Amino acid sequence: MNAVLIALLVLPLLGAALMLAPIGEKQALRLGTTVTGGTLLLTIALAAGFDHDAPSRMQAVTDVSWIPALDVRLHLGVDGISLPLLVLTALLTFLCAVYSVKKLPAGPGGRAFTGLLLLLETGMLATFAVLDLVLFFLAFEIVLIPMYFLISRWGSGKKVAAANRFILYTLLGSAVMLLGFLLIGVKAGTFDMVKLADAHGSGLSHTTQLIAALAILVGLAVKAPAWPLHSWLPDAHTAAPTAGSVLLAGVMLKMGTYGLVRVLLPIVPDGTATYAPYLGAFAAVGIVYGSLACLALSRTGAKGDLKRLIAYSSVGHMGFVLLGIASLTPTGVNGALFANIAHGLITGLLFFVVGAVKDRYGTADLDTLAGATGAALYGRAPRIGALLAFAAVASLGLPGLAGFWGELLAMYGAFDPAAGLSRPAFVTYMVLGGLGTLLTAAYLLVVVRRVCMGDPKQPAPVAEVADLQGYEAASWTPLAALTLVAGLWPALLLGLSDPAVKHLLGSG
Repeated sequence: MNAVLIALLVLPLLGAALMLAPIGEKQALRLGTTVTGGTLLLTIALAAGFDHDAPSRMQAVTDVSWIPALDVRLHLGVDGISLPLLVLTALLTFLCAVYSVKKLPAGPGGRAFTGLLLLLETGMLATFAVLDLVLFFLAFEIVLIPMYFLISRWGSGKKVAAANRFILYTLLGSAVMLLGFLLIGVKAGTFDMVKLADAHGSGLSHTTQLIAALAILVGLAVKAPAWPLHSWLPDAHTAAPTAGSVLLAGVMLKMGTYGLVRVLLPIVPDGTATYAPYLGAFAAVGIVYGSLACLALSRTGAKGDLKRLIAYSSVGHMGFVLLGIASLTPTGVNGALFANIAHGLITGLLFFVVGAVKDRYGTADLDTLAGATGAALYGRAPRIGALLAFAAVASLGLPGLAGFWGELLAMYGAFDPAAGLSRPAFVTYMVLGGLGTLLTAAYLLVVVRRVCMGDPKQPAPVAEVADLQGYEAASWTPLAALTLVAGLWPALLLGLSDPAVKHLLGSG
């Protein structure tokens, strides 16, 4: 299985290198679909060969020396926390490749687009597979350049400014995070994440843990993104092409929260416990802030962009992930990891659908889409309208769909936080999270009513538009199906993550 994990990382990298060969644009797009499809099959093989009776144990391990002078090792492995994220990454990248064969955004061409997409996949997969802090940093950085070019060259609107803001924020955050990694490596004498996690902070003084935890927390919070470090996200999503938005929301935001669980919780537990109440407070504010921003964008006359609204909704949803992590309980952290996967599925579907609506109408402006010549999807494109409504109710946390369980468990973790944390404070955060769920339902139902039904004061448009196409159904149906499966069978994910979470927290 270690060969499968290595091949999983090498295959998209080789595919990206092949894009340098003089091949046609269509051939490049088809090759990208083949490579990402092969990568997805490898992740399925990895999941099939995974020992589900021991999800807390690192499996498919490769551990060889890379830079002996610094004790940096080529250390790879997968457990119950990283396996679902690897599968999600491979799935979303494959679906983006399939979608792009028929709907390539305007830009330099298919060969460059596919090469950047495959390089991006390599970095995202590596982030969830590496077990050395230096390698984690390198993988964390690899994704920035391809996403920068995807936004700046294939995006729309103020794409260059949005790409510049994205790269500036994330690079600064990564630089701060690296300082924390170096401090841990110097003081502990190793960068090996497994050894550091097993030590659970022993060998690191309280002061060292405080400094390292703060640096790592700030760096990862930028990528999460946590309020108030989120301001790069709405611009990036608004300008990015559909595939870029799907991968940015579906995978790249998860890299930050994954780092919090994999690095912060087990390696510097004392420092994490010190900052947990502040992280919980920022998470609660982010939940309410993101919902209020979406509510403001959804009102009539606000000229709100639908892609921008979904970006702000991600700030709120990732707030629940951060709240679950801040509780420092197995319940809360499991809820955070479940919400990670659910958000990737649901928001990926939302950005696919909204991208299709924008392609058909030339705009994602809500007032235009709800006007006299607007979308009215139920009457003009009922299948797309039904998928938009499905994704919206999944996003607001309807029981039976994937969005419900993660937010519920995160709030339950806040209701009964770990020993040493202020229960009244976390109960307050839980109440704010509950308020956020009500606001989320409000703005999403407004969006569905306006886009799918149109403005009731205006005559309904009569001209038909193209409904769901074959390539769109192929790209979107797996996400809708998995959203339903995860909602009805949450043990599929929780059974993997729970033993691993307890092991990282030192409670099992």
